[in-house]
Amino acid sequence: MIRQSPSPTIFVVDDQESILTAVKSVLGDESYRILTFSSAEALEEGLRSEKADLILLDIWLPGIDGVEALKKLKTEFPDLPVILMSGHAGIDIAVKAMKAGASDFLEKPLNLDILLEKVAVHLPVTDSAARATRRSVPEHLASLMKGEAARLAPSSEPQRTVSKNAVLNGVGLLSGRPTGVIISPAPVDTGIIFRTLDGVAIPGHITALDNFDRLGEGKAFTANSTVLSKGGRRIRTVEHLLAALNMMGITNASIKVDEEIPNIDGSAADFCRIIAAAGIEVQDKTRLDIVIHKKIIIGNEDQAEKYVYVEPFDGFEVVMRVDYPAPILEQTFRFSPGEHSFETDIATARSFNTFENIDIAQQRGMAGSGYLNSHIIIHDGKVINTKLNFPDEFVRHKILDLLGDLYLLGYGLRGRVVGNMTSHGLNQSLALKIHEALSREPS
Repeated sequence: MIRQSPSPTIFVVDDQESILTAVKSVLGDESYRILTFSSAEALEEGLRSEKADLILLDIWLPGIDGVEALKKLKTEFPDLPVILMSGHAGIDIAVKAMKAGASDFLEKPLNLDILLEKVAVHLPVTDSAARATRRSVPEHLASLMKGEAARLAPSSEPQRTVSKNAVLNGVGLLSGRPTGVIISPAPVDTGIIFRTLDGVAIPGHITALDNFDRLGEGKAFTANSTVLSKGGRRIRTVEHLLAALNMMGITNASIKVDEEIPNIDGSAADFCRIIAAAGIEVQDKTRLDIVIHKKIIIGNEDQAEKYVYVEPFDGFEVVMRVDYPAPILEQTFRFSPGEHSFETDIATARSFNTFENIDIAQQRGMAGSGYLNSHIIIHDGKVINTKLNFPDEFVRHKILDLLGDLYLLGYGLRGRVVGNMTSHGLNQSLALKIHEALSREPS
């Protein structure tokens, strides 16, 4: 007969006694019931008499290894969440584990804060008192609800996360090396958090931009991609993934990646695909939006110059214009989520550049081979490597980049964004100015 416990029961499987002791101590203090096992065979025996609500399973075990044990577990207990652990694995092993059915992945030595966060995702608090507490506006946000040009306000939409892990393999745009990404569920009010393989957490926020100190009034800066950094670690080319998270309503996610987000074809289509396949979970708390009350602009509003601004608007939309040499020429597009499908009309628009620019960047070591298969390449006034998804694919991709960069604010946006010949640097400068406007006292 299998025994059940009133407290959630976690099985911890590892052949290192120190790991078992540390995890049991930390999780035991959180009122979880912990049972420990030193092998997959011992785990199998334990499951005959005890019911597990969650299993922490090391990959490198004597006898049957963790991956083989995982496959058997998913056959016998398909709904039982299993978090794999390893001290000798890269992003490729982590992605392989996710595809084999793991619910999550942890690197050793274990970061205990991350351990608690992962466990909370799979064994969330369900009592009504905790839910009531989560509905209140966090104290640290109070000062952001009084700005004159931009204020935070409750949205009509709930917070959302992915229902299970979404995984993707690909090649790094800048490095040209194989890489991957794992998007995991996260509790309410987590936001978008990127994590390196060694556990460094980098918030997907404007203040974590690699070039943050160069943004602002009077500082010209043009970025080729959006890069986050913290403590000497960097996560590169996050913009297309952020755009997909933004427009699919994902407010909370933990994203594991090895230095660079994979860039499949230069669009956001694959990120939309894996998020949709993983499913989207509606969470028990309302999200917050940034409401624009006064126009905020970067640059001079002149068609001969680059600029971007946001202005008050009942809803959200983006109006974008570009004007480049042939074959692009002048293109304009207005994107409204209420009238258009992001997945169909924007997410499939790919990056573009000239053959000459890519060649120079590669000679200087500033770009890897990832450019060749993930860009619309232009040479001598023609597209030379692909067929366009839309005649105006170029302006649509500018909207895609803008949607990703604006999600560095951490909130949805209520306002109209108008851009002319925008760049990542321009987009990021607007995000910074909105961020600063949130906490500025009304005059």
